[in-house]
Amino acid sequence: MSEKLRVGIVGGTGMVGQRFVQLLEGHPWFKVTAIAASKNSAGRTYEESVQGRWKMPDPIPDSVKNLLVQDASNVEEVASGVDFIFCAVDMKKDEIKALEEAYAKTETPVISNNSAHRWTPDVPMVTPEINPEHIEVIAAQRKRLGTTRGFIAVKPNCSIQSYVPALHALLDYKPTKVVASTYQAISGAGKNFTDWPEMLDNVIPYIGGEEEKSEQEPLRIWGSVVDGEIVKASTPLITTQCIRVPVTDGHLATVFVSFENKPSKEEIINRWREFAGRPQELGLPSAPKQFITYFEEENRPQTKLDRGIENGMGVSVGRLREDSIYDYKFVGLSHNTLRGAAGGAVLIAELLKAEGYIQAK
Repeated sequence: MSEKLRVGIVGGTGMVGQRFVQLLEGHPWFKVTAIAASKNSAGRTYEESVQGRWKMPDPIPDSVKNLLVQDASNVEEVASGVDFIFCAVDMKKDEIKALEEAYAKTETPVISNNSAHRWTPDVPMVTPEINPEHIEVIAAQRKRLGTTRGFIAVKPNCSIQSYVPALHALLDYKPTKVVASTYQAISGAGKNFTDWPEMLDNVIPYIGGEEEKSEQEPLRIWGSVVDGEIVKASTPLITTQCIRVPVTDGHLATVFVSFENKPSKEEIINRWREFAGRPQELGLPSAPKQFITYFEEENRPQTKLDRGIENGMGVSVGRLREDSIYDYKFVGLSHNTLRGAAGGAVLIAELLKAEGYIQAK
């Protein structure tokens, strides 16, 4: 690609916004040309605006240090300098909906890390390996918004990446009931241990709103496009518990599942190891070569050892065994700020670009 697409990051000073900045440095298709945030950060350089609160392991990329942070509410101004945006703002849900639609109506595609539009019927919520066909609903969304180029696409909740891909590879066997408990890193709350010292030596058995998302969002991902809307699937039945644990990054899930057509253990492992989706077919820059990795060792996957698999974009599973109540149980793991947040959104943008939905203005 001779000309990179110009990218804006709206909400670029927060933890997820910082991860976008880090991931897009040196990207073969995209270049960050605008960063926007609240009025409090606007008018300062990016380096000044994140001084003392840069949370990434690598230093701020030189290419964005001196970018002047813009006011995210100045939609026309921000949109004028970019081909599309990533949105990762910390606002009320109604405010996020309005802001994202305002950007879309400037004919600027919006790839959202926020939850606000996940249940808007004509907004695709995409895990690129699982439901790439849902982007077809964008045509109906554009008609509603009155746009020819602008639209909104969203990334699912970060925690479901730890178990939904493993279940998706087994859909042919018709899973009927799923019980999942997720053990979620503090970065999922936008925190580190400096910000949140009370998490040291502690487990909090509640994350607001997380269980509903974890039970319902998989059904929307497995749903169908019908008359310009996403209609969610009715099965399997899913119940979850979501727990905050004292690790920096990585969401781990313990999963119990029953099937209408019970597969053998060997069939399950083969499905996981052989599974590939549209990103692998297209060779997208951020796509993991091996989407799902199965570990034979009894003590894997481990959060600290395995969250970074495939540059944090792969999913790992292990401890598959038969259960006395359900058919099988296993453990899954994903990196919540890479595959689950900014990295997953970048992969969505790559898919949309490859499929012709994002182009230079």
